[in-house]
Formats: sequence, C-alpha cells, structure tokens
Amino acid sequence: MAQVRRARRSRLPIEGVIEALEATYGAHRMIARFDPMEELVSCMLSQHTADANSFPAFTKLRETYATWQDVVNAQPEQLADVIRHAGLANQKAKNIIRALQLIRERAGDYSLEHLRNMSMDEAKHWLMALPGVGPKTASIVLCFSFGMDAIPVDTHVYRVSWRLGLIPEGVGEAKAHDLLLEIVPSGLAYRFHTSFIQHGRTICKAPVPLCACCPVSQCCAWFAKGGPDKRRAELRRKLKKAPKRPAGERG
Repeated sequence: MAQVRRARRSRLPIEGVIEALEATYGAHRMIARFDPMEELVSCMLSQHTADANSFPAFTKLRETYATWQDVVNAQPEQLADVIRHAGLANQKAKNIIRALQLIRERAGDYSLEHLRNMSMDEAKHWLMALPGVGPKTASIVLCFSFGMDAIPVDTHVYRVSWRLGLIPEGVGEAKAHDLLLEIVPSGLAYRFHTSFIQHGRTICKAPVPLCACCPVSQCCAWFAKGGPDKRRAELRRKLKKAPKRPAGERG
C-alpha cells in the first residue's frame, strides 16, 4: 500500500520513464564493485572529483596498505601523499583514518556487515555519523554493496530529476535523496539511479540538453515550459554582454 501511495504522489509514471531510458541506454545489472568497506573508502575518495582521478587513487591506496589497520597506522600526511591524485587529499586522509577508527570502535572490526541487519534508515544514519560521509556516499554503499533501496543522487541524477519535475529546482542534492525516496516505487532505486545518471551524462546535459533525441521529453516538465529555449536565450545574452578581446589577444 505504501508503494502505491508513493507512486500516486508523483506526477510522472516513474517506472515508464525508467523503462524508456533503459530501452535507450540498456539496463544495468546490479554487480557489487567492491566489498562494503572498499566501497565506502572509494566513495570518500570520489567526492568532488572525477572517477578518472579517484579510482587510481583508491588503487594506489590498496596497493600501498595491505590492511585497513595499516591505513589507520599511517600518518594523515603519508596517506594524503598516497591519495593525492583524488584531490582534497589532506582532508580526505583525515576523514578516512578517523572513519576507519570509528568503524572498528563501534562495530568491533573493520567491517560494515552489521548494516545488513538494520533498516535502510538506521544504516544510513549509522554511516552518516562517520566523518566525511554524506547522504550520497551512504546511499552508494547501501545501494551497491547491500542492495538496499537507497537512491544515490549526484549532479546528473539531480538535474534530470528536477527537469522532469520530480523534485523542485534548487532544492539541493542532499535534500533530493529524501524527496526521491518518497516518490520512487520500492525496488526501483538502483534502476532509477543508473538510468538517470546515464541520461544526464549523455542527453540531459548541462547547460543545454539534447532534447531532440530525448526519449522522455514528452513527459518532461522543463521541456514543456520551454526551459531549453530559455536557457539558450540566456546563454546568447551572456555571450553578447561578454567583453570582446582585442584582436591581438585572440588565438
């Protein structure tokens, strides 16, 4: 009954949108990339940087330290040097070491397996009590490592969601996690995340999407309101107002 209520609250047939996007990009099978501890640390490294930077940093971390205890025993400055490629290395190193310490203190080991016995809300709050862990990182761990109905919201998922009219524009990615959980039917979290992130990367881009080839433009609130045309007009106005560079400085 709760699932029906959530579905009715949405102005869009969410399952139909997901199916249309999967027909375009293909469906993704849920395959755990790492064990839960690795997923957590990998996500912490990925914050505010691209996968092309964070994954090599994570690989180097795992090659440098044989165990999580070795990571804890390292000085923050030493760990920062190892993960430098991920950006914000000094802060990330401190957060990772402290998070590992707290996990062992609270769980008795460097393991997150106890989260399997919690509700999603309990597990999410447990993770978010760790330094450097926000709703996105917690949701990725719960969704990808435990198969829970958490919806990780990155910039692409957020953009596609507000353009379609699922959430208010400007609500912010952190709040969007809770709002989307209220309207996405149970069991569709992973498919929602993977199809929306692919759509945001490929067609529903910023600042101007490729609406002419969008498979869900017919149910897009932003498209119906002329959002793409308004955005193009804004960009043209900005270009006109931009100071022209002297001919000698061009090139």
